[in-house]
Amino acid sequence: MSIPAVGHRSPAALMQPPALVSPRLLARVAGVYYLLIFIAAPSGAATATPLKMLVTMACDTAVALIFYSLFKPVNRRLSLAALIFRLIFVAIMTLDSLYYFGALDLVYSAPSAQTFDTIYTFALALFGVHCLLIGYLIYGSRFLPRVLGILMILAGLGYVNFVSPWMAHHAYPFILIPGALGEGLLTLRLLIGGVNSESWSAASQTGGRADLLTARSRAAQGVMLPADSAELR
Repeated sequence: MSIPAVGHRSPAALMQPPALVSPRLLARVAGVYYLLIFIAAPSGAATATPLKMLVTMACDTAVALIFYSLFKPVNRRLSLAALIFRLIFVAIMTLDSLYYFGALDLVYSAPSAQTFDTIYTFALALFGVHCLLIGYLIYGSRFLPRVLGILMILAGLGYVNFVSPWMAHHAYPFILIPGALGEGLLTLRLLIGGVNSESWSAASQTGGRADLLTARSRAAQGVMLPADSAELR
């Protein structure tokens, strides 16, 4: 009977660093932050307070970072793009809040609720791009139901319409229904079930192998290019 070598690990396992937090727990933490967003997020200037905006922006930042970590195995570039769009949304709304509550002087005119709401609607359009990307990533993953991906894509399409003031004015509040449905069901799923850890690990290992092959391919090209250029000369 052969004795396995101590510390032996498969090549796929060697590619991936040990996870400090399980993906299922990480997803549930994201669900808690998303629930806090639903509770604290104002509908506009009329219901906005410094505390609400602070909680909402902090939770949005946390969700953006966790989503990047969760969906990176599906597609690293799209996950990074989704992270960037949500962080841009956070940055715009943070500046909007600071100006509205008098903590930041950006222009000579006095802060107004109309200005706050106008910037808010523009920021929601950028948030819609984030939802579109997350919906696509969910649909392409195997650790969350695809129907959630479809609902998040519909949510993103609804939010993107806020780029048009005319559309936002005439379609409000119906334009928010896809977002409430998609984000609400995603929040429930994250809170109750998290993600399928086995499917996530499989996707993570597949992504790791793809990154390794890409790195080897680029390294090989880097070695071959000088020789090729010499032949051409």
